[in-house]
Amino acid sequence: MSETDTTPGMAPVDELKFGVALEELETIVAALESGALDLEDSLSRYERGVVLLKALQTRLGEAQQKVTVLLGELESDAEEPEDGGEA
Repeated sequence: MSETDTTPGMAPVDELKFGVALEELETIVAALESGALDLEDSLSRYERGVVLLKALQTRLGEAQQKVTVLLGELESDAEEPEDGGEA
């Protein structure tokens, strides 16, 4: 199963915006917790939820790496002495 796997009638996970994917995952969790689904539907939704969760974790990790890089750039800029033009 990959992030491009699709459930019939559902958009590929890698095409969903983060917030949309998170909302779909929350809906799946609520449906599974309700206990009102039959076995086949429960398994299908669980599989979709696993794909969504992995994709969301990957995106969060990538975002964290970007923030770390940006913070590193800010820190290195702050550590460079300013050239006051005095000799």
